[in-house]
Amino acid sequence: MSGRTFIFLVTVSAIFVSPEMWAQNAKEGSKLYISYCTSCHGDKGKGDGVAAKSLPVKPADHTDGAVMNKFSDQFLKEIISKGGSAVGKSAFMPAWGSSLNDKQTLDIISYVRSLADPPFKAGDK
Repeated sequence: MSGRTFIFLVTVSAIFVSPEMWAQNAKEGSKLYISYCTSCHGDKGKGDGVAAKSLPVKPADHTDGAVMNKFSDQFLKEIISKGGSAVGKSAFMPAWGSSLNDKQTLDIISYVRSLADPPFKAGDK
């Protein structure tokens, strides 16, 4: 395949992929959260999962909007993808970047945002 053909195919693909395909989806994020996050963060996101008892640092309470709403989506993406130590948080938070793609990470962020009380307001971060 020539360089021009490759560039053409990438451009055409970008034009025809709908923005909705990459939009955050809290419902899908919920499913992923159950698989990847609940053992530490708990079923309701309060930081009380079964594995939390054995950790020296309590996992984040995702329902605490006073704390969670201060974090930007980019920060949450970094901590999910690269782990806690990459952003100055607990090294017990694993890096999921090799297991989750960008869309899945954004879906989890959308779900985590839905847990916060007070609720997160889009545009705040």
